[in-house]
Amino acid sequence: MKLLFDQNLSSRLVQALHDLYPDSAHLKDVGLESADDAAVWEYAKEHGFTITSKDFDFWQFSFTLGQPPKVIWVQLGNCTTSDVEAALRRRYNDLTAFDQDERESFLTLRP
Repeated sequence: MKLLFDQNLSSRLVQALHDLYPDSAHLKDVGLESADDAAVWEYAKEHGFTITSKDFDFWQFSFTLGQPPKVIWVQLGNCTTSDVEAALRRRYNDLTAFDQDERESFLTLRP
């Protein structure tokens, strides 16, 4: 599973989670740091990424356009990068199952 971390998540997550999600990237790594949501969506779709974001707007894309790409909505509220990392580690099996499920397109990551 390749995660594409949105601008509202720390770029440090790429290295911190390299052992579980080795081909992941942050928007700034791929030159999309200030891109709009539609450009992020198209990039993720073309390059096989799962968008990982705190931005609810990707739910709307997911609902209207379907997948690919898939979307993980990080709904942890005010939290640290370590909290996000811990949640993505703790839910690794769920995220892997989500990635492999051809019907699912959107997953909410809650505490």
